[in-house]
Amino acid sequence: MARFFIRRLLSLVPTMFIIVTLSFFLIRLAPGGPFARERDLPEAILQNILKRYHMDEPLPKQYLRYLGDVIRWDFGPSLRYRDRSVNEMIDTTLPVSTALGLTALSLAVILGVNVGIVSALKQNKWPDYTAMSVAVVGISVPLFVMGPILQMVFAIWLKWLPPGQWLSDHGLKAIILPAVTLSFPYFAYIARLSRASVLEVLRSDYIRTARAKGLKESVVIVKHVLKGALLPVVTYLGPALSGIVTGSVVVEAVFVVPGLGRPFVQAAINRDYTMIMADVIVYSLLLITANLVVDLVYGLLDPRISYK
Repeated sequence: MARFFIRRLLSLVPTMFIIVTLSFFLIRLAPGGPFARERDLPEAILQNILKRYHMDEPLPKQYLRYLGDVIRWDFGPSLRYRDRSVNEMIDTTLPVSTALGLTALSLAVILGVNVGIVSALKQNKWPDYTAMSVAVVGISVPLFVMGPILQMVFAIWLKWLPPGQWLSDHGLKAIILPAVTLSFPYFAYIARLSRASVLEVLRSDYIRTARAKGLKESVVIVKHVLKGALLPVVTYLGPALSGIVTGSVVVEAVFVVPGLGRPFVQAAINRDYTMIMADVIVYSLLLITANLVVDLVYGLLDPRISYK
């Protein structure tokens, strides 16, 4: 496993190189630019601005300069927010999005796996129908609808939780509503995956053998069923981790969460090249790291998997 881990770490370098290269040239070659306005700037002012950000240089030279900055983990100044660097914005917003995403994913995994197991064990009974109905709702209802509904019920009507204002005056209670909202679709997918996987494993020959030996049902489920049934869920968690951290734009807007989602959207609208590139790099690293962790967990759950 150590050799596999080292090989995967080494493969990170060419993968990120390709991502950075393609993103840089695709963004720069797209029509428009960060300094495009409804009224054209005087040519002299525009040239001074371009010279300040080294954008008057040939594109290959700009690329090599940016590549050197990225190697030093320096994303440069924001082209939209002139008084802040991209590194400062990421250092401020990424921990918030990460905390929200990890909390939401933890809720989705814990609740989704348990609901999926109960649904599979009570197949075609009322717990199964109830759980799958909730899962369908979680998949079907968009987050910009789910968020305000939860705010209305738990913040306005019942007054149990704050409606927003991330950790400002309400402490950890402020993370509950946005985390539950963000976790809902992931909980639904994990519950359905767990149910289908548990049902498949329960019909396996080695489960019949374990029951024939007289083992308790709880021992059969925990020691034999879960290891095989969790493999599809673990597969899903790789892209889910990246998606739940980076895809919380709607939740951050609804609950006034100062995360990375809103600056990323604004950067795309305003053609803030440096901010867009930084977001792409950070998101790519998250996805690659999550997939690496998933591959390692695979070996722990299924001893038949070899890393040679």
